[in-house]
Amino acid sequence: MGYQEKNIQTIERWIEEGWRWGIPIDHTTFERAKDGDFEMLLTPTRPIPHTWLGDLQGKRVLGLAAGGGQQMALCAAMGAKCTVLDYSAKQLEADASIAKREGYEITLVQADMSKPLPFEDESFDLIIHPVSNCYIEEVLPLWKECRRVLKPGGRLLSGLDIGTNYIVDENEERVINHLPFNPLRDVEQAAQLEQQDGGIQFSHTIDEQLRGQLQAGFILIDLFEDYNEEGRLAELHIPSFVATYAKK
Repeated sequence: MGYQEKNIQTIERWIEEGWRWGIPIDHTTFERAKDGDFEMLLTPTRPIPHTWLGDLQGKRVLGLAAGGGQQMALCAAMGAKCTVLDYSAKQLEADASIAKREGYEITLVQADMSKPLPFEDESFDLIIHPVSNCYIEEVLPLWKECRRVLKPGGRLLSGLDIGTNYIVDENEERVINHLPFNPLRDVEQAAQLEQQDGGIQFSHTIDEQLRGQLQAGFILIDLFEDYNEEGRLAELHIPSFVATYAKK
């Protein structure tokens, strides 16, 4: 079994157990978003500024590894023409169910974002990419693909894990791991993820995440830090995530 197949199995089990990123927004939240009253999360706790999205009416939006009936449903409520790519059938089913409930069309694509994206050049005005590239080993090829499928002036909004979570033990009290965290190359790190039911995850540096976007040809417009929902790192106000707004 390849590591992506293991991740699909893990994530779909999390969804069955009530994983927060697999729960579609409700009807009231959808209706409020039509009037611009919404919060969109790409990282655990801090919503992105509305200005990052701008006017979505008629815009072509790609939800990159963004299944679950959350970000794309909000975009659809604001008039966007949405496509969602995810490798989890259950995540895509969530988007299909809310689209049927609310009466809008959405294109569902089951694919692996570590491979070339199955879209023509300059297909989208906006890419929404919540925290998910911690499940792929290399991120620079993904940034290059994002730039390819965006129209000139198109925007990339990303939620990024910056590696803090991977250096500490499960109780977030001791530093136990070196970086990069890569269970395909370190059997002890693989054993940690197996014990924690974490699938296969990878740390990525600021170099890979932010400089990688610049190397792919993006212009970085804005960013902010975010934190875990709970635990010692959150209590100590130690950031674990960054959200970025970049432009082609």
